[in-house]
Amino acid sequence: MGTTALLVIDMFNPYRHEDAEVLQGSVAGIVEPLAGLLGRARESDDAFIVYVNDNLGDFTASRDELVERALKGERPDLVEPLVPGQDCDFLTKIRHSAFYGTPLEYLLGRKEVDEVLLTGQVTEQCVLYTALDAYIRHLSVSVVTDAVAAIDPELGEAALRMMRRNMRAELVTAQDCFG
Repeated sequence: MGTTALLVIDMFNPYRHEDAEVLQGSVAGIVEPLAGLLGRARESDDAFIVYVNDNLGDFTASRDELVERALKGERPDLVEPLVPGQDCDFLTKIRHSAFYGTPLEYLLGRKEVDEVLLTGQVTEQCVLYTALDAYIRHLSVSVVTDAVAAIDPELGEAALRMMRRNMRAELVTAQDCFG
């Protein structure tokens, strides 16, 4: 049996973009469950936490710069509870999937990961595409439904159904994980 990777996708966002206001409302509802899940994962021997965040078009941005920009953004309250410790892996991405153009596949292989738990934003975009890329890499996929945020609630629900049906993703809640 391998390790479970908790992927935290795109949670360091300054919320200065189209749809930011709508997204903020959805993100506000997931911060507490996600923060609790991160705490339990840190204490688990079977968990491996990886933050994967969009570089927001800045290919020189470091992890600390991306986090700092988000903390200085419109909603630092949505960022502060999720700031990674220096011991957490943090990858930057350039497109929707956490796998595209990143060393995530290699990192998961080195850690003998066989399951990914997907959290973060946006359910109908980056989470969905990451789920597909994990599935085609023969990883078990679980989506933490109370720890993913959508811009469009209907599309978010449709994306969850697609992940369950087409990628055999298990839909779980934060309390179901590392309990």
